[in-house]
Parts: sequence; C-alpha cells; structure tokens
Amino acid sequence: MAILPILKFGEPILRQKAKRVRNFDASLKKLAGDMLETMRKASGVGLAAPQIGVPLRVIVIEAPGVETIIMANPEIANSWGEHQVTEGCLSYPGYRGDTKRAVAVAVKGFDLEGNKMRMRCEGLLSTAFQHETDHLNGILYTDHLVSKKSLHEIDGSEESEL
Repeated sequence: MAILPILKFGEPILRQKAKRVRNFDASLKKLAGDMLETMRKASGVGLAAPQIGVPLRVIVIEAPGVETIIMANPEIANSWGEHQVTEGCLSYPGYRGDTKRAVAVAVKGFDLEGNKMRMRCEGLLSTAFQHETDHLNGILYTDHLVSKKSLHEIDGSEESEL
C-alpha cells in the first residue's frame, strides 16, 4: 500500500463525474488499500478516488464506531429528513462550512468482489456517504454551503475531515 497525494480544491478532476468500476480485480483492491492508508494518514473520515486523481467510482469511509466501508459504484437510493451539519474536506484542508444534508440515507453499491451491498445510515456515516458520493459526481461540499459566510478557517484542533 502507498500514501498518495490528495488533490486540492481547484484541480479539474474534482469537478468531473467519475467512471463506473467494471473490473473487480487486484488493481481495485490495491486502489482501495492505498485510499485507506492515504485517508488514515490525513486523519480523514472518508475519501473518494477522484481525490487522489483516479476517476473511478470508489469510496472508503471509517467513521467512529463503524467498521471500515469500501464501496464501488455507490449510489444513494433514498434519503430522509434534512438537517444542518458542519463539514470539512481533505481536498479543502483548513476549512469547515455549514451544509444541509439528509438525516439518513439508504446506499447501494458493490464490495471489492463485485457483490451487491446495501445499507441504511444516519449521523456522521450518512453525511460521509453524501459527501463522498458527491465527489464522484464532481460536487464539493462548498456547493452545499448554507451561506458563503458559513465557510470558516479552522485552527487544526477540530475533528477529522471527510
């Protein structure tokens, strides 16, 4: 496994729609391992493949109290409610902003073997899925800000970033 550079806000690939995973092979497993190692090193909660320059629909998530989730071709199948949350992003380090997100989501996708996965999520896990699937569609959390004034610089002592 390798720690890869995380692309920063302004890189064109972060605004492009990622391609569906078609091959569930060793290269996909290596990509997922590299993504996990990169995310952990950066103290993140989630990471999408485009954030490391790979235009594939792959995400990894490690939220407190939840086992590691690796999903290819994730889709939000349904959502419930709406609330305001404060988000950050590994591609936009040093900042947080208030966004509106669904309270809960139903997600479907595939594991690294190509088996179907389905789950319902709430709380931080719900926000992480919404944030990371947005990355796969070229959308950044700053596109969801409740106001431009809600984006603020942080001092580094705040929680992990998505």
